[in-house]
Amino acid sequence: MDSNIWLPIAATIAGAIASVTGFGIGSLLTPLLAFELGTKLAVAAITIPHLVATAVRCWVLRKFIDKKVLLTFGVTSALGGFAGALLHTWAQSQWLTIVFGLLLAVVGIMGLTGYDSKLRIGRKRAGIAGAVSGALGGMVGNQGGLRSAAMLAFDVPKEAFVATSTAIGVMVDLARLPVYLATESSDLIAIWPKIALATAGTLAGTMLGMKLLEKISESIFKKVVSAVILILGITVLIRGSVT
Repeated sequence: MDSNIWLPIAATIAGAIASVTGFGIGSLLTPLLAFELGTKLAVAAITIPHLVATAVRCWVLRKFIDKKVLLTFGVTSALGGFAGALLHTWAQSQWLTIVFGLLLAVVGIMGLTGYDSKLRIGRKRAGIAGAVSGALGGMVGNQGGLRSAAMLAFDVPKEAFVATSTAIGVMVDLARLPVYLATESSDLIAIWPKIALATAGTLAGTMLGMKLLEKISESIFKKVVSAVILILGITVLIRGSVT
């Protein structure tokens, strides 16, 4: 099927998921678009709708951002992601992908079974958690899922969870997008219709997802996030096992 047909639909779904869980746009759209464009260009292309939708979500939820978590976990997560991206060129990506998938799956299961209540990072260790999760996510190329997995260990309300994760996502996108524009500009211009469709879809999904977030209770919210993290972990495991 032509990606111009399924891309806006998938982007809408991804945008809605991201507005509820704090991640999902890159995790869903990048692998799908990579079948047509290749992973390198797909990552660069999806960064644009990801930044646009994430920035809108961040603005709408700005009053809920937990500034202490943002300035500790968020900053070190961005720095760790940058370091992980540099290490990605020589790291054994297949094994890292498997470890990444296992970690996500374990966190997802803990959240669904209630064992996550025994795991609390605390504000004092937030910086370390951010650096570790950011570095691993940067090496594997998927920071959003692991960032939300780590943030489950913080005792924050659902709006603060999504708003803070979103603000961190904006920081990461602003750091990496100039690199993509400098290195992939001609290829990105050539596929601008796909980028436009993906951007429109993620924006529509973002609006829909934020309405859903208002209706979800705190107890159900963490189960939903944990379930999505588990599904992502299983998907990553399968991908790592067959590559």
